[in-house]
Amino acid sequence: MAKMKSGDVASDRAVDELREIEVTLDFTPNADASVLYRQGNTMILACATVAPSLPRWFPRDATRGWVHAEYSLLPGSTDSRFRRERNGAKGRTQEIERLVARALRGAIDLEELGPIAITVDCDVLNADGGTRCASITAANIALRLAIRRLITNGKCLPADLRLSPEQIRNGKEPPRLSAEQAAEHELAVLRWDLAAISVGLIDGEVYTDLDYILDSNADVDMNVVMTSNGKYVEVQGTGEEFTYTRDELDALLDAATAGIEKLNEIQASILHGVE
Repeated sequence: MAKMKSGDVASDRAVDELREIEVTLDFTPNADASVLYRQGNTMILACATVAPSLPRWFPRDATRGWVHAEYSLLPGSTDSRFRRERNGAKGRTQEIERLVARALRGAIDLEELGPIAITVDCDVLNADGGTRCASITAANIALRLAIRRLITNGKCLPADLRLSPEQIRNGKEPPRLSAEQAAEHELAVLRWDLAAISVGLIDGEVYTDLDYILDSNADVDMNVVMTSNGKYVEVQGTGEEFTYTRDELDALLDAATAGIEKLNEIQASILHGVE
């Protein structure tokens, strides 16, 4: 049980126990793929939308795609109203959406995606710690589902099967992949899943998946982003007026790795057989 600096009650979870996770696919009908993701009391709506064209700064004959992400806290997501950022993302918001975008681009093969641009919007409906990590995990689910549908619809194809601009103008129908070919191409585009988890050091003990109370009392707070083959995309670790040893760092990373393995299992079970 964690001893809280603020005097709040200790966590009732085991130190390595994830918060309860619930996922609803296609929560909104207009996005190409959407996910309502709840991890404890942190709730994220992640929507993947395919753009009509690549960003303007891409070359006209580009063969690779692009994945962008945006992140926002909704006004009612925090204990006091969060003011809307009407003039663009600022400070923490900008940092987090850049992290989400970097993480997604670290997991996807943009050449295999082809000349397609996808934006994943992560809106925090309720914040109780770990919003950036939950956003990355939710965004990965939405992105994979969107890519799966692009492949099914013949819009995302292996390079040797893509239509030329002239063929598209002439109304030529794209080839349809068999179920086996579609699954193979999906793994070429997104070979590994992506997930993120927060871990922390409180009174010398490592805790996994920090909610707000644990996070606000952590001596060390760390966010870890990994692919499902065990490779790191990003590690953000800070001592809060505290220092930590190499052994403690290794223990934090071990806890994060175990937590992310559980998240990967959950993602795989959620998306199994979903079209």
